[in-house]
Amino acid sequence: MIRDYRKYELEGKEKTLFLAGGYGCIFLVVYLFYHSIWLSAAAGLLVHFLQPYVERHLAEKRMNLLTIQFRDLLYSLSASVAAGRQMAEALVEAEQNLAVMYEEKEPIMKELRYIRINLVENKESDKVLLKDLAVRSRNEDINNFVQVYATCRSMGGDLEKIIGHTSEILTDKMTIEREIKVITAQKKTEGRIISLMPLAMLLMMNLFSYSYIEPLYQTAGGRIIMTGALAGVAYGMYLMEKLSEIEV
Repeated sequence: MIRDYRKYELEGKEKTLFLAGGYGCIFLVVYLFYHSIWLSAAAGLLVHFLQPYVERHLAEKRMNLLTIQFRDLLYSLSASVAAGRQMAEALVEAEQNLAVMYEEKEPIMKELRYIRINLVENKESDKVLLKDLAVRSRNEDINNFVQVYATCRSMGGDLEKIIGHTSEILTDKMTIEREIKVITAQKKTEGRIISLMPLAMLLMMNLFSYSYIEPLYQTAGGRIIMTGALAGVAYGMYLMEKLSEIEV
């Protein structure tokens, strides 16, 4: 069970790989602009400042993954309730159904395992467990579904019809959001390629026409120009990422 889906902490091998890879990338980029091993080695330590941004990105990725997997859970719950099962039974059955599609390490499988244990062994209410998932996931779609189910339980109503209708609405909404993200993903990729073009051009000039750009590495004025260029490239990458972000 994940306590808060908005928080992600790099640990163990994952953190080691990030620090090593990030340090190496920063080292190479800085060396490409300054040809200074000492400066590049020192600049590589900036990777620690990038860790919060990477963790936030991974947290968002995990939340998006949970949203997609929750859509499959809705299909399973709707089918089980339509077959006459109570929500608690449907949740337990959903773990078996989704095990065919997802591995145990996937977020939805961890949540269903946690729900099953508390339902069967601790005799907790399915409504309480679903509300807990909604709070921890910080997901609007999950929260909307839980609110509808909780209201249905409290005030009465045709559970099968309400859950089926709600599931249909939420899955349609998730599908539209998914399509939007697929469209914007292409633009993000194009933006990242454009952002990397200055680095590629500088590398090619270093390899095939170094004498042409040698003054940029040997003079004070050249160092200033390269510093400005590096700052421009970094800001361009940041701006490209911000412009390609679309809230759905």
